[in-house]
Amino acid sequence: MAVHTKFRLITYSQEIVDGQPIFVSSNCLPTKALKYEPAGHSFHSAALKLRGVQEDKNEADDKKVVDDKEQTYLPSDSYSSKSKKKSGTGDKQQDHYALLGLGHLRYLATEDQIRKSYRETALRFHPDKQAALLLAEETEAAKQAKKDEIESHFKAIQEAYEVLTDSVKRRIYDSTDEFDDEIPTDCAPQDFFKVFGPAFMRNGRWSVNQPIPTLGDDNTPLKEVDNFYNFWYSFKSWREFPHADEFDLEQAESRDHKRWMERQNAKLTEKARKEDYARIRTLVDNAYKRDPRISRRKEEEKAEKQRKKEAKFLAKKLQEEEAARIAEEEKQRKEEEERQAAEAALQQKKVKEKEKKLLRKERARLRTLSGPILSQRLLDISDDDVERLCMSLDIERMRSLCENMEGRQVLLEQASVLRDALSSKKDEKTIKADEKTNQQNANGSIKANGSASRSNVEKKEEKPWSKEEIDLLRKGMQKYPKGTSRRWEVISEYIGTGRSVEEIMKATKTVLLQKPDSSKAFDTFLEKRKPSAQSIESPLTTREELEGVSTPASANNTEDSHSKNTDNQNSASANGVSSSSEQDVWSAVQERALVQALKAFPKETSQRWERVAAAVPGKTVNQCKKKFAMMKENFRNKKSAV
Repeated sequence: MAVHTKFRLITYSQEIVDGQPIFVSSNCLPTKALKYEPAGHSFHSAALKLRGVQEDKNEADDKKVVDDKEQTYLPSDSYSSKSKKKSGTGDKQQDHYALLGLGHLRYLATEDQIRKSYRETALRFHPDKQAALLLAEETEAAKQAKKDEIESHFKAIQEAYEVLTDSVKRRIYDSTDEFDDEIPTDCAPQDFFKVFGPAFMRNGRWSVNQPIPTLGDDNTPLKEVDNFYNFWYSFKSWREFPHADEFDLEQAESRDHKRWMERQNAKLTEKARKEDYARIRTLVDNAYKRDPRISRRKEEEKAEKQRKKEAKFLAKKLQEEEAARIAEEEKQRKEEEERQAAEAALQQKKVKEKEKKLLRKERARLRTLSGPILSQRLLDISDDDVERLCMSLDIERMRSLCENMEGRQVLLEQASVLRDALSSKKDEKTIKADEKTNQQNANGSIKANGSASRSNVEKKEEKPWSKEEIDLLRKGMQKYPKGTSRRWEVISEYIGTGRSVEEIMKATKTVLLQKPDSSKAFDTFLEKRKPSAQSIESPLTTREELEGVSTPASANNTEDSHSKNTDNQNSASANGVSSSSEQDVWSAVQERALVQALKAFPKETSQRWERVAAAVPGKTVNQCKKKFAMMKENFRNKKSAV
């Protein structure tokens, strides 16, 4: 590097002072400095560059080097460095429809129209047909340039034909064709169909289902309007979304590389498709909110709902008024009935007062007519008889009696009339007394029957628990613990004595909680081991004991039984050996009783053999001991034989 004496080796620039990022060079790779001041040779070189003494390298090359340096530190996918973008993505896309002369039809052009237009365009722009244009050029370079232009134009026509005749490529091309994605957001109510109608027609070209329904006008039926919005809310698009960063599968280096490219392309496509569906949904929502037909229907529904609400409120109000009117009428009716009842009671009271006055008058009249008869004591009529008539007869009968007495001039005849009235009154009393007696007798029998039935019920309810029932209840409580379904009913069936659930529940709180009496344990055992149905007579039993235990049926033949017993005793005394042999015979019941008694009374029990003998019917202590020894010997013999 040449040395310039007119420049100072150390200089300061405004860029370095302000701390702006600069590019410096040294004996290493170029680096990007941020807020760092160069030093040494780097500072000297930077100063020379700023003064224009040393030429800078190409800025584009520097930028490329820096970008490559930064990219080495950035994370990327496994195939990001190996993948290649599609060629020509940055170039301007040619208009295939315009090349074939179908720019006025574009995506609406049919296959026949495309073939026909291709033939005409190919014949017109074929290189052989354009030879005259080459002769018009003067220099060879111009002729070569013109030839290349003609051939490239013809190749573009062929490429357009290939794309438009392939359904997949044409769909991709139509998807990238110029299209207005703008969505109207707001408009005046009268301009709704003018604004949103063309927007739906534009976006209808992407619909899979054709033909698409039209927006219609203000007079379109609501059913068709609903069908229109249902179609657009379930819109399905065939539009493809090629991306500028999409990978070219033909440039894949391996199968895994190709699959990775496909996944990346699928992500880009899916993202673009979601955005397009969101755009369509926004268009439909905006139209639905501003559609005058939908607004009109909503207003009608709102008005209908308000009308029904008002009608319901009015009906409820009328119902309340009707209920209030009925309640008021009922209140007035009750007041009227009470008033009438009060008037009737007052009238009845007046009538009774009047009857009482008349009755007192008639009684005084009867006493006046009876005065001479009582003074002369005719027919043994006393003051008590007259008073009894006064108190017992009603006003009509008393009036008729007085009139009858007044119709008789003779005092004796009046006395006879009075006597007849007394006798008839006595007969009535007698009849009433008899009827009352009969009724009392009938009521007494009914009460007796009722009390008897009630006492039976009480007895039935207060039926005591036997020991067997208590044992079964304890076993049932253990067999069916808490948590068993329908526990008390099951225990009632297990006991089997017809006890109700209430009785069982009451017994668990009273009977089961009672402690057993240990002093009566032996008596209880004897009762269990001596059933009343089976009784074995002991040879030591006396005649008096037999007579005491005998049943009423055997009492009728007492003499025969005595004679038989005496005969048996004589025979037993005559043959002492036979009687003792009969006593050594053990029945199955006696053996079972002996075994159970031995189990119940172990060795350490006081007076064991007396208790065992008492538990075995018809056997003495010696017989029980002898039988126990025999059973023990038999058991040992069997054990040794085995």
